[in-house]
Amino acid sequence: MLTIETESRTKPIFLSPDVIIGGHELVLMAGPCSVESYEQTRAAAEAVYRNGGRVLRGGAFKPRTSPHSFQGLGEEGLKILRAVADEFGLLVITEALGVEHIPLVSEYADIIQLGSRNMQHFPLLWAAGEQDKPVMLKRGFMATITEWLLAAEHIATRGNEKIMLCERGIRTFGTETRNTLDTSAIALAKLDAPWPVLGDPSHATGRADLVLPAARAAIAAGADGLLVEVHSNPGLALSDGEQALPLGVLPEFVDEIRKMAGAMGRGMG
Repeated sequence: MLTIETESRTKPIFLSPDVIIGGHELVLMAGPCSVESYEQTRAAAEAVYRNGGRVLRGGAFKPRTSPHSFQGLGEEGLKILRAVADEFGLLVITEALGVEHIPLVSEYADIIQLGSRNMQHFPLLWAAGEQDKPVMLKRGFMATITEWLLAAEHIATRGNEKIMLCERGIRTFGTETRNTLDTSAIALAKLDAPWPVLGDPSHATGRADLVLPAARAAIAAGADGLLVEVHSNPGLALSDGEQALPLGVLPEFVDEIRKMAGAMGRGMG
């Protein structure tokens, strides 16, 4: 007789007294792909705060495919993120591209993000593992689930077990979307690993009109939260504008994912 396994091994991460990743409540992390200016980032932070988001995302260091694309504002971007997040009582997640960025990102951010391209950059994993800060590890866009989980173990072996995983889509044969959201990876990681799992519907689809359906699928698969890109004017965004939700649709988006969370027996802050 087939036994349907539904119990996860997730050990919650307490980001603050009232923000828990991997608990009953889903956590929304949202913000622009890149920090472009104080005004742009503050507008996003205010929208995230007013719609129940708990963590402000934004890139200060950007790993772009083309060296001629916007590469981020660096430390100035980190300062902007911290300032506007503090104004609205939000936590900050941002990416470290190299070992040399770890001390700087740790100074300004509450969560260190390690991106898809760096999933197997082992010295970077080790450096993040030596910090006393939560780390979010994105799955490589051509990585197996086993490779992803073993990369997380590289972080844990250095003493840092405050790890969260992020499924952000993998490369497949299709060209209609940027990547393919692997919901089975979310479900399997929840069963086989002790770390919370988030879904990134923005990078998984590359299309703003598909972010909500992909977000619903991630929640149905067991995701503990979402990482979503938003922008005050996506048409003028310096990076990934086509997948960013306009700030004006954020209330409707949050309402819909809150309904999905309820259908799965969970809440959303």
